[in-house]
Amino acid sequence: MTDHNQRIMALIQSLRLVLAPPHPAGKPFIMGGAAVAVIGGLIFGSWLFWLGAAFTAFCLYFFRDPERVTPTRPVIVAPADGRVVSVAPAVPPSELGLGAEPRWRVAIFLSVADVHVNRAPADGTITRIAYRPGKFINASLDKASEDNERNALAMKLTNGQDIAVVQIAGLIARRILCDVREGDNIGAGERFGIIRFGSRTDLYLPRGVQPLVAEHQLMIGGETVIADLPPASVVHATPGAEMGSAL
Repeated sequence: MTDHNQRIMALIQSLRLVLAPPHPAGKPFIMGGAAVAVIGGLIFGSWLFWLGAAFTAFCLYFFRDPERVTPTRPVIVAPADGRVVSVAPAVPPSELGLGAEPRWRVAIFLSVADVHVNRAPADGTITRIAYRPGKFINASLDKASEDNERNALAMKLTNGQDIAVVQIAGLIARRILCDVREGDNIGAGERFGIIRFGSRTDLYLPRGVQPLVAEHQLMIGGETVIADLPPASVVHATPGAEMGSAL
Protein backbone atom coordinates (compact mmCIF):
# COMPACT_ATOMS: atom_id res chain seq x y z
CA MET A 1 0.00 0.00 0.00
CA THR A 2 1.40 3.40 -0.96
CA ASP A 3 1.80 6.30 1.47
CA HIS A 4 -1.03 8.10 -0.32
CA ASN A 5 -3.40 5.17 0.19
CA GLN A 6 -2.35 4.84 3.82
CA ARG A 7 -3.18 8.51 4.43
CA ILE A 8 -6.59 8.05 2.81
CA MET A 9 -7.30 4.99 4.96
CA ALA A 10 -6.27 6.90 8.10
CA LEU A 11 -8.57 9.78 7.12
CA ILE A 12 -11.48 7.38 6.55
CA GLN A 13 -10.92 5.76 9.95
CA SER A 14 -10.87 9.18 11.62
CA LEU A 15 -14.11 10.16 9.88
CA ARG A 16 -15.74 6.91 10.99
CA LEU A 17 -14.89 7.79 14.59
CA VAL A 18 -16.28 11.31 14.33
CA LEU A 19 -19.35 10.27 12.31
CA ALA A 20 -20.16 7.19 14.42
CA PRO A 21 -23.89 6.62 15.07
CA PRO A 22 -25.14 8.34 18.24
CA HIS A 23 -25.98 6.55 21.47
CA PRO A 24 -29.77 6.24 22.04
CA ALA A 25 -29.47 8.60 25.03
CA GLY A 26 -28.60 11.42 22.64
CA LYS A 27 -31.59 11.09 20.34
CA PRO A 28 -33.91 13.45 22.31
CA PHE A 29 -31.24 16.18 22.21
CA ILE A 30 -30.48 15.63 18.53
CA MET A 31 -34.16 15.62 17.55
CA GLY A 32 -34.82 18.69 19.69
CA GLY A 33 -31.97 20.61 18.10
CA ALA A 34 -33.12 19.62 14.62
CA ALA A 35 -36.67 20.73 15.41
CA VAL A 36 -35.44 24.11 16.62
CA ALA A 37 -33.37 24.51 13.45
CA VAL A 38 -36.27 23.70 11.11
CA ILE A 39 -39.20 25.35 12.92
CA GLY A 40 -37.21 28.27 14.28
CA GLY A 41 -35.65 28.94 10.90
CA LEU A 42 -39.07 29.04 9.22
CA ILE A 43 -40.62 31.33 11.82
CA PHE A 44 -37.87 33.48 13.35
CA GLY A 45 -35.23 33.60 10.64
CA SER A 46 -31.76 32.26 9.95
CA TRP A 47 -30.20 33.04 13.35
CA LEU A 48 -32.34 30.43 15.14
CA PHE A 49 -31.79 27.94 12.33
CA TRP A 50 -28.02 28.18 12.73
CA LEU A 51 -28.30 28.01 16.52
CA GLY A 52 -30.38 24.82 16.29
CA ALA A 53 -28.07 23.38 13.62
CA ALA A 54 -24.98 24.05 15.73
CA PHE A 55 -26.56 22.40 18.79
CA THR A 56 -27.58 19.38 16.68
CA ALA A 57 -24.05 19.02 15.29
CA PHE A 58 -22.58 19.24 18.79
CA CYS A 59 -24.93 16.53 20.09
CA LEU A 60 -24.17 14.26 17.13
CA TYR A 61 -20.49 14.58 18.01
CA PHE A 62 -20.88 14.31 21.77
CA PHE A 63 -23.15 11.25 21.75
CA ARG A 64 -21.16 9.37 19.10
CA ASP A 65 -20.87 5.68 19.93
CA PRO A 66 -18.11 4.07 17.85
CA GLU A 67 -17.43 0.35 17.76
CA ARG A 68 -14.38 -0.83 19.66
CA VAL A 69 -12.11 -3.89 19.37
CA THR A 70 -11.56 -5.40 22.83
CA PRO A 71 -8.53 -7.63 23.50
CA THR A 72 -9.45 -11.31 23.83
CA ARG A 73 -6.78 -12.24 26.37
CA PRO A 74 -7.52 -11.96 30.14
CA VAL A 75 -7.00 -8.24 30.78
CA ILE A 76 -8.80 -5.29 32.33
CA VAL A 77 -9.63 -2.58 29.80
CA ALA A 78 -10.51 1.08 30.21
CA PRO A 79 -14.19 1.62 31.11
CA ALA A 80 -14.23 5.02 29.39
CA ASP A 81 -12.44 7.31 26.98
CA GLY A 82 -10.50 10.22 28.46
CA ARG A 83 -7.34 11.15 30.31
CA VAL A 84 -6.05 9.44 33.46
CA VAL A 85 -5.98 12.01 36.26
CA SER A 86 -5.03 9.72 39.12
CA VAL A 87 -3.46 6.29 39.70
CA ALA A 88 -3.37 5.70 43.45
CA PRO A 89 -4.58 3.38 46.22
CA ALA A 90 -8.11 4.14 47.43
CA VAL A 91 -10.97 2.46 49.25
CA PRO A 92 -13.95 1.55 47.00
CA PRO A 93 -17.27 3.31 47.72
CA SER A 94 -18.68 1.96 50.98
CA GLU A 95 -22.09 1.34 49.42
CA LEU A 96 -20.61 -1.49 47.31
CA GLY A 97 -19.60 -3.55 50.34
CA LEU A 98 -16.13 -4.38 49.01
CA GLY A 99 -14.37 -3.75 52.30
CA ALA A 100 -12.22 -0.95 53.69
CA GLU A 101 -8.87 -2.12 52.35
CA PRO A 102 -7.33 0.19 49.73
CA ARG A 103 -6.78 -1.10 46.22
CA TRP A 104 -5.47 0.54 43.06
CA ARG A 105 -7.87 3.13 41.61
CA VAL A 106 -7.50 4.50 38.09
CA ALA A 107 -9.50 7.72 37.63
CA ILE A 108 -10.38 8.82 34.09
CA PHE A 109 -11.60 12.34 33.31
CA LEU A 110 -13.90 12.73 30.31
CA SER A 111 -14.02 16.14 28.67
CA VAL A 112 -16.91 17.18 26.43
CA ALA A 113 -14.77 16.14 23.44
CA ASP A 114 -14.49 12.50 24.58
CA VAL A 115 -16.81 9.60 23.84
CA HIS A 116 -18.98 9.30 26.97
CA VAL A 117 -20.17 5.70 26.63
CA ASN A 118 -19.07 3.52 29.55
CA ARG A 119 -17.88 -0.05 28.89
CA ALA A 120 -17.32 -3.10 31.08
CA PRO A 121 -13.65 -3.49 32.06
CA ALA A 122 -13.72 -7.31 32.00
CA ASP A 123 -16.00 -10.34 31.72
CA GLY A 124 -18.15 -10.83 34.80
CA THR A 125 -21.45 -10.50 36.63
CA ILE A 126 -22.92 -7.30 38.07
CA THR A 127 -23.27 -8.02 41.79
CA ARG A 128 -24.30 -4.61 43.10
CA ILE A 129 -25.38 -1.21 41.76
CA ALA A 130 -25.61 1.73 44.15
CA TYR A 131 -26.58 5.31 43.28
CA ARG A 132 -25.66 8.19 45.58
CA PRO A 133 -26.65 11.85 45.07
CA GLY A 134 -24.02 14.52 45.54
CA LYS A 135 -22.39 17.68 44.25
CA PHE A 136 -21.34 18.67 40.72
CA ILE A 137 -17.81 19.98 41.21
CA ASN A 138 -15.12 19.74 38.54
CA ALA A 139 -14.71 16.00 37.82
CA SER A 140 -10.97 16.37 37.21
CA LEU A 141 -10.46 17.10 40.93
CA ASP A 142 -9.68 14.15 43.18
CA LYS A 143 -12.39 15.06 45.68
CA ALA A 144 -15.01 14.50 42.97
CA SER A 145 -14.75 10.76 43.72
CA GLU A 146 -16.16 11.38 47.20
CA ASP A 147 -18.32 14.50 46.85
CA ASN A 148 -20.03 14.24 43.44
CA GLU A 149 -23.18 12.43 42.38
CA ARG A 150 -22.22 8.88 41.43
CA ASN A 151 -23.45 5.49 40.34
CA ALA A 152 -21.21 2.63 41.51
CA LEU A 153 -21.12 -0.91 40.13
CA ALA A 154 -19.44 -3.97 41.64
CA MET A 155 -18.59 -6.94 39.41
CA LYS A 156 -17.55 -10.52 40.13
CA LEU A 157 -15.07 -11.48 37.43
CA THR A 158 -14.84 -14.90 35.83
CA ASN A 159 -11.64 -15.63 37.77
CA GLY A 160 -13.45 -15.04 41.08
CA GLN A 161 -12.03 -11.61 41.88
CA ASP A 162 -14.12 -8.46 42.25
CA ILE A 163 -13.80 -5.07 40.61
CA ALA A 164 -15.67 -1.77 40.83
CA VAL A 165 -16.56 0.91 38.28
CA VAL A 166 -17.99 4.26 39.37
CA GLN A 167 -19.77 6.69 37.04
CA ILE A 168 -19.29 10.21 38.44
CA ALA A 169 -21.12 13.35 37.36
CA GLY A 170 -19.07 16.48 36.68
CA LEU A 171 -19.38 20.23 36.59
CA ILE A 172 -21.61 20.12 33.50
CA ALA A 173 -22.86 16.52 33.57
CA ARG A 174 -26.22 16.24 35.31
CA ARG A 175 -27.41 12.84 34.18
CA ILE A 176 -25.91 9.38 34.75
CA LEU A 177 -27.48 6.55 32.78
CA CYS A 178 -26.90 2.88 33.61
CA ASP A 179 -28.36 0.18 31.36
CA VAL A 180 -27.48 -2.93 33.38
CA ARG A 181 -29.06 -4.53 36.44
CA GLU A 182 -27.77 -6.58 39.34
CA GLY A 183 -27.31 -10.17 38.24
CA ASP A 184 -26.59 -9.31 34.59
CA ASN A 185 -23.66 -11.00 32.90
CA ILE A 186 -21.55 -8.67 30.79
CA GLY A 187 -18.53 -9.09 28.54
CA ALA A 188 -15.39 -7.00 28.45
CA GLY A 189 -15.90 -3.91 26.30
CA GLU A 190 -19.71 -4.14 26.30
CA ARG A 191 -21.61 -0.89 26.84
CA PHE A 192 -23.30 -0.46 30.20
CA GLY A 193 -24.15 3.24 30.39
CA ILE A 194 -23.34 6.83 29.53
CA ILE A 195 -22.78 10.12 31.36
CA ARG A 196 -24.02 13.28 29.69
CA PHE A 197 -21.70 16.28 29.15
CA GLY A 198 -18.36 15.95 30.96
CA SER A 199 -17.70 13.49 33.75
CA ARG A 200 -15.35 11.01 35.42
CA THR A 201 -15.11 7.23 35.63
CA ASP A 202 -13.19 5.54 38.45
CA LEU A 203 -11.99 1.95 38.17
CA TYR A 204 -11.04 -0.01 41.31
CA LEU A 205 -8.85 -2.96 40.40
CA PRO A 206 -8.99 -6.37 42.12
CA ARG A 207 -6.77 -6.69 45.19
CA GLY A 208 -3.21 -7.51 44.25
CA VAL A 209 -3.59 -6.44 40.60
CA GLN A 210 -1.14 -3.77 39.45
CA PRO A 211 -2.11 -1.00 36.98
CA LEU A 212 -0.13 -0.68 33.76
CA VAL A 213 -1.13 2.93 33.02
CA ALA A 214 0.11 6.30 34.23
CA GLU A 215 -1.33 9.74 34.95
CA HIS A 216 -2.01 11.89 31.87
CA GLN A 217 -2.25 8.82 29.62
CA LEU A 218 -5.13 8.84 27.13
CA MET A 219 -7.64 6.00 27.36
CA ILE A 220 -9.81 4.40 24.67
CA GLY A 221 -12.80 2.78 26.32
CA GLY A 222 -13.02 -0.95 25.70
CA GLU A 223 -9.57 -1.09 24.09
CA THR A 224 -6.79 0.36 26.26
CA VAL A 225 -5.36 -2.30 28.60
CA ILE A 226 -5.24 -1.03 32.19
CA ALA A 227 -4.02 -4.23 33.89
CA ASP A 228 -3.34 -7.90 33.32
CA LEU A 229 -5.92 -10.21 34.88
CA PRO A 230 -4.67 -13.40 36.54
CA PRO A 231 -6.48 -16.58 35.43
CA ALA A 232 -8.83 -18.37 37.81
CA SER A 233 -6.30 -21.17 38.39
CA VAL A 234 -3.78 -18.69 39.79
CA VAL A 235 -6.33 -16.89 41.99
CA HIS A 236 -7.67 -20.13 43.48
CA ALA A 237 -4.17 -21.58 43.93
CA THR A 238 -3.19 -18.61 46.12
CA PRO A 239 -6.23 -17.90 48.36
CA GLY A 240 -4.35 -15.33 50.41
CA ALA A 241 -3.32 -13.26 47.41
CA GLU A 242 -6.66 -11.50 47.01
CA MET A 243 -6.53 -10.38 50.67
CA GLY A 244 -2.95 -9.12 50.35
CA SER A 245 -1.73 -5.61 49.87
CA ALA A 246 -2.84 -3.78 46.74
CA LEU A 247 0.57 -2.10 46.48
